[in-house]
Amino acid sequence: MARDRQENAITVRGLANRFGSQTVHEGLDLDVRRGEILGVVGGSGTGKSVLMRSILGLQRPAEGRIEVLGADALSDDPADRLHIERNTGVLFQDGALFSSLSVGENVQVPLKEHHAELPDSWRYELALLKVKLAGLPADAIDKLPSQLSGGMRKRAGLARALALDPPLLFLDEPTAGLDPIGAAAFDRLLLTLQRALGLTVFLITHDLDTLYAICDRVAVIADRKVVVNAPLAEVERFDHPWVQEYFHGPRARAARNASATATEAD
Repeated sequence: MARDRQENAITVRGLANRFGSQTVHEGLDLDVRRGEILGVVGGSGTGKSVLMRSILGLQRPAEGRIEVLGADALSDDPADRLHIERNTGVLFQDGALFSSLSVGENVQVPLKEHHAELPDSWRYELALLKVKLAGLPADAIDKLPSQLSGGMRKRAGLARALALDPPLLFLDEPTAGLDPIGAAAFDRLLLTLQRALGLTVFLITHDLDTLYAICDRVAVIADRKVVVNAPLAEVERFDHPWVQEYFHGPRARAARNASATATEAD
């Protein structure tokens, strides 16, 4: 276990999630190494978001053990919960911004919750810094989510996820709904932030371009568990029907070729 704590930001062992008669996960194991971008993929209904919610403590699993940044994610100890909350940032699929709050006010929500002692002016300046860090113009801080494009709302959600300077980020389909140019720009931003800040990123995606462009490893959920968790070259060779179909179709070949071309250009 000491080795896990040193090398892994997240350790999941024997996870089971059941909803009535439906079993989503059974005996699921997963390691997320510190400082990596891990892409999590799987077919519809395989429980990618359920896994993320379990790790975050938002979904209580039927069985299993989960450790996040050295803390027990399933513990009833408030200290463990607080440690995880303060050291993780989450970007949900649609951004999950509060529609009645400005971008700046949205970003300040976690700051108010965990650093109520800060003066309002400091919180505003910190929010402005995160807005700029997420690639938004400074004047976006005073706009409502409804005044932003889909890509800008994603970035606003990312700014809020970064509010507490967490070492661990969870992103659920961050490029869903974006056009290819916007999705590629978001990928580049995420990779830049990950390298600059030393982040560990748990990234749920179905976007093959994202997988090939920025992920260090890819975990595939199938048959109610993680069937492979490895660099893409190894995943591509894994003998499983869904893996072979997903990573060897025309869309995957295009993403692989685009990644190879980008690497050569660099």
